[in-house]
Amino acid sequence: MHRDLLNVIYTRRSVREFTGEKVKRDDLDAMLRAGMSAPSAVNVQPWAFIAVTDRDTLDKLCEALPYAKMLDKAGAAIIVCGIPEKDETYAKHYWIMDCSLASGNILLAAHALGYGAVWTAAYADNERVKSVRRILSIPQNIIPLNVIPVGVPADRDAKPVDKFRQENIHWEKW
Repeated sequence: MHRDLLNVIYTRRSVREFTGEKVKRDDLDAMLRAGMSAPSAVNVQPWAFIAVTDRDTLDKLCEALPYAKMLDKAGAAIIVCGIPEKDETYAKHYWIMDCSLASGNILLAAHALGYGAVWTAAYADNERVKSVRRILSIPQNIIPLNVIPVGVPADRDAKPVDKFRQENIHWEKW
């Protein structure tokens, strides 16, 4: 079992080309559940998730976001948002880290379920944040961290990049 998890981690890759097929609702639910299973500071969970499957909304996001053009063929998108006001101490200071951990879980879950996905940033670019907020009617106190396009990979045989670099590891001391 543990080796299966490691395989998912080692073989996940950013997928930017999709077939246009829809993503199953049950699979999106599983990805969202994985996101909510992430650790957060003192378990405050300063996040909210928006699942988008409507083609018109995906196209509006695609048009508005310069680095999310792959949304044109994505079957869905998950927008991970932060709620810094949820808590004066932990959410305020750690929402980005907490939402990033949730995003990582979503990316891994998508891969484990046979889909491809990629993180496209909204925050900290003011224009992208404004666009996502406007298109999805997100309140001002909630910050869209990213838009994660999800779909069936166009190239299912593409190999992941080996990102392991021994020189980045230091034992005991620098």
